[in-house]
Amino acid sequence: MNLPPPPLPLPGAALFLDFDGTLAPLQSNPDAVILPEGGGETLRALAAKLGGALAVLSGRDIRDLSKRIPDNLWRAGGHGLEVCAPGDAPEDEPNAAPPALVDALSLLAAGVEGARLEPKGEVLALHYRAAPDAGAVLQNAMEKIIAGIDGYILQPGKMVLEAKPVHANKGLTLMRFLERQPFAGLSPVMVGDDATDEDAMAEAKAAGGYGVKIGTGDTHAAYGLASPADVWRWLEAAAQ
Repeated sequence: MNLPPPPLPLPGAALFLDFDGTLAPLQSNPDAVILPEGGGETLRALAAKLGGALAVLSGRDIRDLSKRIPDNLWRAGGHGLEVCAPGDAPEDEPNAAPPALVDALSLLAAGVEGARLEPKGEVLALHYRAAPDAGAVLQNAMEKIIAGIDGYILQPGKMVLEAKPVHANKGLTLMRFLERQPFAGLSPVMVGDDATDEDAMAEAKAAGGYGVKIGTGDTHAAYGLASPADVWRWLEAAAQ
């Protein structure tokens, strides 16, 4: 599906941005992912133009995300489990996932060469970019493990499988943002590349806004951009 490029987000819009795969290209090592040079300044300028109604919604832990995003922006980590307002610092320690889940997924990752478990507070991400042929086997095993953990679901993504609490959902997070200032009453725009972003795109559409899909794949989005580089050209044009 070829989607048209999105209009520029102007005052009256509430802009929500995914991080990995949207503001920065996906990499095999998540620790190496950073904003491009000048990216922080562009986000701050655009946030000011939008009256502060810009937030980064990420599956990363809020402490990790806050190292990569200017702290004078709204940030939501763990698919919305934790939110920081501009100028606020996250709590020192995250809540932990159930020990039984951590142990089981650690054993699963250790048994597959190239797989790696990344703890993100209550969210656990099993990466298999270095073992792409193992995806189906890992997902089947992870489904069985999570079935025994109350309150947890499996969220597949791009070369990653996440175990997350049922309420860790970017769609729910976007809705909660729209109930608070400075986002209330504005038209939401959700920009993302992965399955976790689709929940928020659907909610943005239902609230009178729209989604922007980065890359290819089935989507709720009305508009599309090919890559993070295109996202930055769009953001820079809007910030001017």
